[in-house]
Amino acid sequence: MKYILPILAVFALVSCEGESKKTDLETIDKQSAREVTIKSVVAGDSILHITSQKIWANGQLVTQKTDTLKTAKEVKAWGESTSTTLVKVPIYVTVE
Repeated sequence: MKYILPILAVFALVSCEGESKKTDLETIDKQSAREVTIKSVVAGDSILHITSQKIWANGQLVTQKTDTLKTAKEVKAWGESTSTTLVKVPIYVTVE
């Protein structure tokens, strides 16, 4: 439950990508927190979905990891003649 506020703050930054106003990470309490960043990057005919995590405990960075998922930029449904672009697909997040 205590991780929801920092995670929601990061996702708010991701959703406001077009705006110039950003919150500095210094405002996040790094005593004990998990910082998660999600972004999508178009690379040729693919989209790279990049998730970065940093875990803070007692004011120190404990660990960090970055994962990348690669998907096609456009997909065709079974039996459809036109393809659907995945460039502007919204990101839904489940926090447990």
